[in-house]
Amino acid sequence: MRLTLYTDYALRTLIYLGLRSDRRVSIREVAAAHRISENHLVKVVHQLGRGGFVETTRGKGGGLRLARAPETIRIGDVVRFTEEDMALVACFEGAEGSGCALVNACRLQSLLGEALGAFLAVLDRHTLADLLARPNREVMAERLGLGLAGAEPQELATGGAATA
Repeated sequence: MRLTLYTDYALRTLIYLGLRSDRRVSIREVAAAHRISENHLVKVVHQLGRGGFVETTRGKGGGLRLARAPETIRIGDVVRFTEEDMALVACFEGAEGSGCALVNACRLQSLLGEALGAFLAVLDRHTLADLLARPNREVMAERLGLGLAGAEPQELATGGAATA
């Protein structure tokens, strides 16, 4: 199984916002830090906003920030929300015209369904706060050029509740 770039960008955006919970940030800033397409990131951020993960504000003093505390953003929820198709093989869609002569006749579908469930269960046990925990927090901040090494964990607890 491989997650799409869309989901990858969504998770990276949430990590960045979690590291910068002290202020609003721009899409340009996130894109530059992660060296990803700003145009593509606009679509990702829009969907994250629709999903209640990110709060977006236009205009002067605007920008992005987490809409909820990192402790309440489950990684499994983000993956489910951003992945268009979690069907590991064509028979997951249950259509007789899926191209497989064994649709609804073999155990592969249930086996892969169980594996997908286990994968999502692991992701559901972890939150954005887990990804932002020390010591990885400092390493991520350094690699993104944020210089947060001395920042206190309390910044993470606000989950972006800081005002602009």
